[in-house]
Amino acid sequence: MSQSVPPLSEPALSFRPADGTYYRACNLCEAICGLQITVAGGQVTDIRGDAADPLSRGHICPKGASIADLLADPDRLKKPLRREGETWHELEWDEALDYVAARLKEVRERHGADAVASYQGNPSVHNSGTLLTASSFLKALGSRNRFTATSIDQLPHHFAAAEMLGHPLLLPIPDIDRCDFFLMLGANPLTSNGSIMTAPGMRERLRAVRERGGRVVLLDPRRTESAQAATDFHFIRPGTDAFLLLALLNVIFAEGLVRLGHLGDVVDGLGDVRAACAPFTPEAVSGKTGVPADTIRQLARDYAAAERAVVYGRIGLSVQEFGGLCQWLVNVLNVVSGHFDTPGGAMFPRPAFDLLMRARPGETYHGRWHSRVRGLPEFDGELPNSAMTEEILTPGNGQVRALVTIAGNPVLSTTAGAALDRALETLDFMVSIDPYLNETTRHADVILPPAFGLETAHYDAIFHHFAVRNTARYNAPVFPVTPEQRFDHQIFMGLTERLGGKAGSGPDERLDLGLRHGPYQTSLADLQAQPHGVDYGPLKPCLPARLLTADQRLKLAPAPMLADLPRLQAALNAAPAPLVLIGRRQLRSNNSWMHNTPRLMRGPERCTLQLNPADAVGLEHGQAVAVRSRVGEVVAQLELTDEVMPGVACLPHGFGHGRRGVRLSVAQQHPGVSLNDLTDPERLDQLTGNAAVNGTPISIRAAAPASAPANGPASAPAGD
Repeated sequence: MSQSVPPLSEPALSFRPADGTYYRACNLCEAICGLQITVAGGQVTDIRGDAADPLSRGHICPKGASIADLLADPDRLKKPLRREGETWHELEWDEALDYVAARLKEVRERHGADAVASYQGNPSVHNSGTLLTASSFLKALGSRNRFTATSIDQLPHHFAAAEMLGHPLLLPIPDIDRCDFFLMLGANPLTSNGSIMTAPGMRERLRAVRERGGRVVLLDPRRTESAQAATDFHFIRPGTDAFLLLALLNVIFAEGLVRLGHLGDVVDGLGDVRAACAPFTPEAVSGKTGVPADTIRQLARDYAAAERAVVYGRIGLSVQEFGGLCQWLVNVLNVVSGHFDTPGGAMFPRPAFDLLMRARPGETYHGRWHSRVRGLPEFDGELPNSAMTEEILTPGNGQVRALVTIAGNPVLSTTAGAALDRALETLDFMVSIDPYLNETTRHADVILPPAFGLETAHYDAIFHHFAVRNTARYNAPVFPVTPEQRFDHQIFMGLTERLGGKAGSGPDERLDLGLRHGPYQTSLADLQAQPHGVDYGPLKPCLPARLLTADQRLKLAPAPMLADLPRLQAALNAAPAPLVLIGRRQLRSNNSWMHNTPRLMRGPERCTLQLNPADAVGLEHGQAVAVRSRVGEVVAQLELTDEVMPGVACLPHGFGHGRRGVRLSVAQQHPGVSLNDLTDPERLDQLTGNAAVNGTPISIRAAAPASAPANGPASAPAGD
């Protein structure tokens, strides 16, 4: 199957790859673009898009073009490191795993299983070795204190899917290639190439919508890169999308535009939704959203009348105080307009390796336990990551005293990062499974660095569930590991066994079994024989058969959503903050460690605070400004632009590389400041527990230029 993996006690043999052309998919973001890689003299000499890939069709972005740079990064770790004070020493692998397991056991035996917490960053799902074997390790830990990047990103999507359709991964995906009316809110697919919509080459896909006479409509607080590809763009105030969505529904119901199509006999709760949206007329919400009532009304009519249309709401909808309601209402709009489970609407991929094959109908996915300090509910076995700092710092039974981080940098990627930075110093023990010594892993007692990228075999076990076309592709390694390196699954399996758990089979064996029992009854060998990937065709209607609710019916009005509506109603007339902060995605970045790649960091300063000139009284373009929130303050360079609406400021995520003890030489030349030194852990979507990082109230004043202090920002307690 894949290249042979030796036991941990027997290092792999090093050899140079043969010269020639290799094909694999880029795993640096959700787009999973196919790459054609040329190797000569043991080095990558050319990378371009694989025109024969059935999903990406030759598309490539700057991240894929620089994937070989990660392989050659001199800052990347290859052997375990143990910290003694501020000094790091290399360990042999078995010595390191023995030591880590012993320390974890010690904390668990003294303080209980919940005293050992874990945090997984989103690269965990970009690496099938981690995705398919880390769960056994986490099971062996036995802790309920599990945190991931999900609750600062897409948790509302999963919550809505579980409540309405019966499973967190049963996510409706826009059938963009057959759509004639594409309505986007809080999404920037020209930068993300999708995101909960794996769709490489979105510029070409959106151009195709327009060329066949269709419309692309975008509502966002910032005139993003995707606005350039839209036929219509409208500003909307941050955090008000739920009001707009309810007003669109109000028009559809009031004007008799409801059509359920083939789902009419399986939909429950239509009357409840009609009643819920009744108070939210376009006139009632226009002042709140900043979108004129006539625009809302016409938009609802045009969308409902379109034969092939879809509403798509992404991270801007999720990371706000009403994120769960937003993603629910997006689904409701697609259902009541007849654009659900139909070509050109919101559809469901059928991946070859289908993680839903063994799902049981009627499962409960949230609220089975709660966090110790604030009582925040779990979802799918995870607690909101906004609770992590308080769980470390608050004394008492169950206090977190040890932490395992996996492919994550929560100091830069979760709320109140400066406070978490300080909290990590108080732990009894910390281990990081990560290839970099970054702003988070610098606090670890041991770093266990896995091989990654072009050195690893990989199958996108998650993103084929989000893809706009049914395809499959197995990615064989291009380069061998060196003798001192180990794969992620070797690390997890080695720790699992040392903790007394059952490691089970390796990732390729699990993958092959899943493929054989999947919908296409293929195998790993079949995929290996198709280096460009296999095309299983466009998305197909699959409801009600694919529903996983207990009675196999679609729940249009789940009780938790209806119970959250009074909170929304109460906010309708609340006065908005004078100035709020939102984040921004950049094409040449996805995670903080990509800031260590010279090719991706070329050009002008990227970590700027964008502000509308109307809000810049007494401030000038290019000057340093102090940005303050309830929890912290940072100093950034001001960029005046009408791309953001009045009342809104915008910072990119993933920066803040000026902390002491970090080994990211390129990133430290472009330190920037961390958005998450300003975001507030108290601001949550109460329905789902997702962090509300967009819409953070801030103030801005002139400041003298300043670099970040050695141990982080000089602020009160304020994240991949």
